[in-house]
Amino acid sequence: MKQQQQPHCTLCGRGQKDVPLLLQGMEGHVCSECVTQAYQVVQQEASPSSRSFKGDKKKGGARFELVKPIEMKKYLDQYVIGQDEAKKHLCVAVYNHYKRLMQPKTDDDVQIEKSNIIMVGETGTGKTYLARTIAKMLQVPFCIADATVITEAGYVGEDVESILTRLLQAADYDVAKAEMGIVFIDEIDKIARKSDNPSITRDVSGEGVQQALLKLLEGAVVNCPPQGGRKHPEQKMIAVNTENILFICGGAFDGIQRHIANRLNTQPVGFKKGASFADEFDEQNLLRYVSSQDLKSFGLIPELLGRLPVLTSLNPLDAETLLSILKEPKNAITKQYEKLFKMEDIDIHFDDDALLYIVEQAMEFKLGARGLRSICEAIITDAMFELPSQDEIKEFNVTLEYARSKFEKTALHRMKKVA
Repeated sequence: MKQQQQPHCTLCGRGQKDVPLLLQGMEGHVCSECVTQAYQVVQQEASPSSRSFKGDKKKGGARFELVKPIEMKKYLDQYVIGQDEAKKHLCVAVYNHYKRLMQPKTDDDVQIEKSNIIMVGETGTGKTYLARTIAKMLQVPFCIADATVITEAGYVGEDVESILTRLLQAADYDVAKAEMGIVFIDEIDKIARKSDNPSITRDVSGEGVQQALLKLLEGAVVNCPPQGGRKHPEQKMIAVNTENILFICGGAFDGIQRHIANRLNTQPVGFKKGASFADEFDEQNLLRYVSSQDLKSFGLIPELLGRLPVLTSLNPLDAETLLSILKEPKNAITKQYEKLFKMEDIDIHFDDDALLYIVEQAMEFKLGARGLRSICEAIITDAMFELPSQDEIKEFNVTLEYARSKFEKTALHRMKKVA
């Protein structure tokens, strides 16, 4: 009787001495631990990700808050300049992935197949950045994996199944969520077959890795290690079905222009005699004419290409596009420096002539958008080193003379002169 008369939690029954805090209500008490657990349950149920993955038992599909392709592209346009064709293919693929996961179980035999994508583009054109940007607005687990660390099973390096481990980590090890995710495999060109001629040594990080990727891309139940790395017999595996996982592959494919030129009958070197069929092609941007045949000539096996039906290319960046990248996107390089200096109560401004000078140097190095950041760092490093200690300076202006004087003293400029 004494124990019942003492204040206790109505939900768990613990007494006042057993909990840190006991809250009194109209007809009972609630302990602080029960309140914490209830808050976690409410947060989990109210989150968009938990709402998105609730299946409809009657129709047999998952429910998503669909984002239309045009809305996705508008979001990408805020961060990525140009590349409209690649954006369209990426947005349509993600949108169709949502709809495929929502397809109800009907009596007809029509089942929507997934359309994996492969993106081809020079370095610095925005392949990985496109994937990272669209990951911000996705309601499905998303991960970016690197193909360069993967080796054939039995050799030093990571197995192909480690890609799914990253997806599991993005889904907080919820297998049901991970099986509806999207995977971006970067540097897919680095696992190209090294030679068409048979060799006495194995192509450890080439054709063998491509063959191991086939079951992942098409759809199979794969046992992956929960902590990543290599598999060993005593480790407990997690079974993941890749049938509903969308795979997006990207690579620079350096040198594939030669294969495209040969297929188009162009003459990249030498003299032309008369008008030819190649006159109608843009020889400055041969990547826009890339096909699966060119990727096969580059070193991807036909079985892998058959599981990547959607092929798109990214255009090389011209001077006008690079100038826009410096100023216009939400995450523009100049805006990043403005925010950095704003933390020191310094207003930094870039003259138009200085920005044009940065673009000219980036065009010579041919590093794409990554080259812009390298050149800007080389110019502003001295200012970032000195100005935080000078409290009297509240405004800093980057002029053409300042940019030229600083850049000509750097190793980048000296390397350009030697080349």
